[in-house]
Amino acid sequence: MSQEQTQKSAPKTKNKSIEYEAVSDEYMSQRQLKKGVAGWILLASLGISYVISGDFAGWNFGLELGGFGGMLIATLVMGLMYICLVLSLAEMSSSLPTAGGGYSFARRAMGPWGGFLTGTAILLEYAIAPAAIAIFIGGYVNELVGIDGPIVYAAFYAVFVGLHLWGAGEALRIMMGITLLAVIAIGVFMVGMVPHFDSANLFDIAANPDVVGSSRFLPEGYMGIWAALPFAMWLFLAVEGVPLAAEEATDPAKDMPKGIIASMLVLIVFAAAVLLLAPGGAGAEAMKNHGAPLVGALQSVYGLDSFAAKFVNIVGLFGLIASFFSIIYAYSRQVFALSRAGYLPRFLSLSGKRKVPVWALIVPGVLGFLLSLTGEGDLMITMAVFGATISYAMMSLSHILLRRKEPNLERPYRTPGGIFTSSIALVLSLIALASTFVVSLQAAMWSAVFYLLMVTYFVVYSRHRLVASAPEEEFDMIASAESELK
Repeated sequence: MSQEQTQKSAPKTKNKSIEYEAVSDEYMSQRQLKKGVAGWILLASLGISYVISGDFAGWNFGLELGGFGGMLIATLVMGLMYICLVLSLAEMSSSLPTAGGGYSFARRAMGPWGGFLTGTAILLEYAIAPAAIAIFIGGYVNELVGIDGPIVYAAFYAVFVGLHLWGAGEALRIMMGITLLAVIAIGVFMVGMVPHFDSANLFDIAANPDVVGSSRFLPEGYMGIWAALPFAMWLFLAVEGVPLAAEEATDPAKDMPKGIIASMLVLIVFAAAVLLLAPGGAGAEAMKNHGAPLVGALQSVYGLDSFAAKFVNIVGLFGLIASFFSIIYAYSRQVFALSRAGYLPRFLSLSGKRKVPVWALIVPGVLGFLLSLTGEGDLMITMAVFGATISYAMMSLSHILLRRKEPNLERPYRTPGGIFTSSIALVLSLIALASTFVVSLQAAMWSAVFYLLMVTYFVVYSRHRLVASAPEEEFDMIASAESELK
C-alpha cells in the first residue's frame, strides 16, 4: 500500500494560525490506554494519593512565612478555591472524558491556544511536583536509615516509573494499597496528638515588629497570609488530576464526579488535622521548618525513640510515596494527551503492548530526577504552584465559557452554583498565582522560562502539525460541525 493510501487527509480549519498534518491509519492504534480499569473508589483513592504527601511535609513552611494565623486563613481560602474548582471539574470531566483532563476542557472552550496553554501549565505542575516530593522522601529516609540525596531520588524514580510501565491497572491497585497505609499513618498521628493539643502552642512564633499588622495570631502581619497561600495549596495540590484517568475509568459519566468529590472531602479532614495538631502539640515555632513535621510533633511529646514516632516515620513514608507514585501517573497522561494531539513530540505518546505511554513516563521522570538534585524542596513547591494556579484559572474560565457557549452540552453532573462557583475558583486562583511572586521571585521566573520555552515550541513548530484524529481535537470538530448545521 502506498504512503498516500495509508495517510489520513488533514482537515481544513478556520483558524489560520493552526494547521493539521496527515497521519497514518495506525497512528491512534499505537497510542491506546487500557479501558475500564478504574471505578469511582479507585479514582477517589487516586485523588487522595495525589495530595496526601502534602500532609506529611511541605505545608509547614507556611508557618514560617505567616505564622499559624496566616497559614490558617490561607488554608481556608485555598480550601474554598479547591472545593469550587473540584465541583467545576466534576461537571466537565463527566461531559468530556479524555486523558487530557484540564487541557481538553480548555481546548473545547478556548481552542488550540487555550488548550495548549492550560496543558503546559498542568505539565509544569506535574513534572516538578514529584521532584519536590522526592526531596521530602529523602528527608524521611534520612530519618530512618541515614541515607539521603541523589541515590535515594534515583532509586525511587526508577522503581516507581518501572511499576507504571508494568501496567495501569496494576499500578493503580498498588497505589491504592500504598495510600491506605498513608491514611493509617495519619490516623495514628491524630490519635497520638489529640491528648497533647494546647491552643497556646499554635501562637508561639514571636510577632515581627517591623511588619504591618503583626500579632501573636499573625506574626508576619497581613502579608504573611499572602505568603502562606502556596503552602496552603500543598494540602490540596494535584487533586485536580483525577480527570486525567477518564479514558481508563469504568463509567466516566458517573465515576469521575463521585471520585473527585469524595477525595476532596477526605483531604479537607486531613488538612484540618495536620494544621491543628502538629503545631498545637509541638508548637508552631518547632514545626515551621521541620523536614518531617508529623514525626517531629510525635517525637516532641513521646520522645525520639517512641513507637508512635517511628511508626508514623516508617508508614508515613508511604504518604510521600503515594503522591510521588500517583503524580508520575498524572504527568504521563498529560504528556500522552498533548503528544497524541501533536502539541508535544509525537513519540512521547507511543504506548507499548501493556497500553501504557512508555516515553511519557520515562522522559519527564529523567527531568524530574535532575531537578531533585537541587535539593530545593520549597523552591520546587513554589514552581509547581505557579503552574497549578495558571491551570486553575484556565480550567475555571473553561467551565464558565462552556456553560455560556454550549448550554445544551450533555452534562451527566452539573456543578452546584453553576458559573458562580467556577468564578470563585477563577478569582482565588489568580490571587494564588500572584502570591508565588511574593514567596519566591526566583521560582516564578524559572517557571516562566519553562512556559516560554514550551510556547516557543508550539508557535514555531507544533501548531502547524496537530493531529485531527486525537479525541480532544475531534470533540471540537464535532461541535463546530454541529454549530455550522444549526
